[in-house]
Amino acid sequence: MGDDDNLTALKAQSRAACLRARDGAGERARAAAATRLYAQLHGLRGRTIAAYLPIGSEASPLGTMRVLAKDNCICVPIVTAKGAPLRFREWWPGCPLEKGSFGVMVPVEGGWRVPDVLIVPMVGFDDAGGRLGYGGGFYDRTLAGLREASVIGFALEAQRLDRVPRGKHDMELPLIVTEAGVFGAATHV
Repeated sequence: MGDDDNLTALKAQSRAACLRARDGAGERARAAAATRLYAQLHGLRGRTIAAYLPIGSEASPLGTMRVLAKDNCICVPIVTAKGAPLRFREWWPGCPLEKGSFGVMVPVEGGWRVPDVLIVPMVGFDDAGGRLGYGGGFYDRTLAGLREASVIGFALEAQRLDRVPRGKHDMELPLIVTEAGVFGAATHV
């Protein structure tokens, strides 16, 4: 087995462990994480903020998105093609949605936006800003092209790993928010 095969296997094992841990996290942890995310972002005005519509047991930024939509443009990621970076379409509370790629709900209408703040979902993470995603590389490609954006990883403490297995294209996150706190090289947006 080569190095790439070892990395792929290690990521798959880590991903499975993190998803089990995330699925088992309680409502108290989820509510506390959402509150901490809101506290980190509540003062933003006039910004374009990309978040995500949660799938499965992902930490949900929806409450924060609803409040921030009053003073900011909110958008969500859209997969437009395999191997391409994500694009972001406007979202607002109550906007019409349809099932998009990977079963994720996406807005039916709305303008395309380039975010200056990006809330990123994670399957797993570590203290050094390592992010483990679902394995498609969409966020890594996207982050590589959005160097000016403020990036915040959002997860539950149960998803923390000692070390995220990383390849050469895996992007580090400067800031991570969980119910336990705000971590990383940046302390604010």
